[in-house]
Amino acid sequence: MFKTVAETVAYFRDFTGLVAGVDDVEIVVAPPFTAVHAAAEAARGTRVGIAGQNLHWEAEGAFTGEVSAAMLREAGARYAIVGHSERRRLFGETDEHVNRKVTAALAAGLAPIVCVGETLEERERDETLRVLDRQVRLGLDGLSADQVAALAMAYEPVWAIGTGRNATAAQAQEAHAHVRSRLREWFGAEAADACRLLYGGSVKPGNAGELVSQADVDGALVGGASLDPRAFAEIVAASRPGRI
Repeated sequence: MFKTVAETVAYFRDFTGLVAGVDDVEIVVAPPFTAVHAAAEAARGTRVGIAGQNLHWEAEGAFTGEVSAAMLREAGARYAIVGHSERRRLFGETDEHVNRKVTAALAAGLAPIVCVGETLEERERDETLRVLDRQVRLGLDGLSADQVAALAMAYEPVWAIGTGRNATAAQAQEAHAHVRSRLREWFGAEAADACRLLYGGSVKPGNAGELVSQADVDGALVGGASLDPRAFAEIVAASRPGRI
């Protein structure tokens, strides 16, 4: 919950110039709902895509305060973050909610970015892989292999978000490799290879390159560091195929 419409426009004025020469990294920015349209207009003619930070699974109805997939599409979004750890932790979203939102996003032509990850307590109880199994299985329940191939999944160790701590590259790779193996088992090799797996959790310019260099880490879901256009541009640069 950062940046007004005016601040978003100013952000894009700086950021799009910093990444103007990048054509080998898919870049997506997820502003607040109030700034989605302004962000889409500011990004017009660039390679930067726009995402919603959340969505409701119904197309319309008596759901005061919610935003539908069709509304996001009309405002200019082409992606939607689903099941972010803050949505799960602060607003009680369940794996079943995530599944309904993923289905709604796909039906509206939005590419979901589906978030999974364990809490500190779950990691300390050695439950990380079990939690990931549950979240992936229930969150993607009923999807076809083609639908899984079209989305991205973000591994967010909850204990590393906004804490200054981050998973080591080896820890990130272990979790990503496990998720990829489950996708391969449940949806087939082609879908598992096509689905992009992102790491999210205190990603910064100084650690982005090492994280993205791991075999099963395809990119990053960047939080606080993305609020500074220059820092986010440095993360993009560190993630380019020729730099890692």
